[in-house]
Amino acid sequence: MSNSKNLLDAIKSCNTIQDIKTLSDRIHVEDYPEFCKILDLDERKAVGQLSKRLYRKFESHEKEQLRMQKIFEYEKEAIANGYILIAGIDEAGRGPLVGPVVAGAVVLDLSVDWTGIDDSKKLSAEKRNFFYDKIVKHAISYGVGIATHDEIDEINILNATKLAMARALESVNTDFLLIDAVKLTDIPIEQKSIIKGDSLSASIAAASILAKVTRDRMLTELHESYPMYDFINNKGYGTDNHYRAIREFGIIKEHRKSFLKNIL
Repeated sequence: MSNSKNLLDAIKSCNTIQDIKTLSDRIHVEDYPEFCKILDLDERKAVGQLSKRLYRKFESHEKEQLRMQKIFEYEKEAIANGYILIAGIDEAGRGPLVGPVVAGAVVLDLSVDWTGIDDSKKLSAEKRNFFYDKIVKHAISYGVGIATHDEIDEINILNATKLAMARALESVNTDFLLIDAVKLTDIPIEQKSIIKGDSLSASIAAASILAKVTRDRMLTELHESYPMYDFINNKGYGTDNHYRAIREFGIIKEHRKSFLKNIL
């Protein structure tokens, strides 16, 4: 149904408003504006409300399509400069009081539809898990690197983050790196550091998802051993409940002592 006559004929065949709603479910979002023009000729209030909803969906679709074009600009620029395997790199867990910092590195297959991918912090847990599975299945290559709580205490969180990123890259074949905010000066690969890169580059967004889902699952497991710290909800961050549990029960071996100097 890609032209006005076909749409009009289809609407005329509908006997009830429910029939029109069912028809709308079969129409591609790109055809919504034309469909809505015809619906707007109908004086029934419910049909008018349906038209408004469909047009809002179309506007959201167009906005998302524009965002998806922009979120691949860094990858396309690197390809235009002769690079082939562009890896995005990001971390999860720089701020928490407990557990490792986890880095992800991902080389996306740009022939795959990645619509909806975004900074892991902007996605629901359900969406993160969906894209995690999609990345594992469809990425050209990916890797996860971890720096432990002990390493964080020993070399500080920034250096531990870089260490985790380097470890993530051990599993990835790449000739160009897009990195969220950090410079990996010890890695002999061409790279570009992008402030807020997890919102501006699809590859970095994918890496952020890989890192966050991995770390969240680790904290969920830790919660099973230490439920009093509520790690399943706070993921190790310094919430009031977390600090209250530390004062009541002390720290566990996975806590970052360098982050708790005021308490210890």
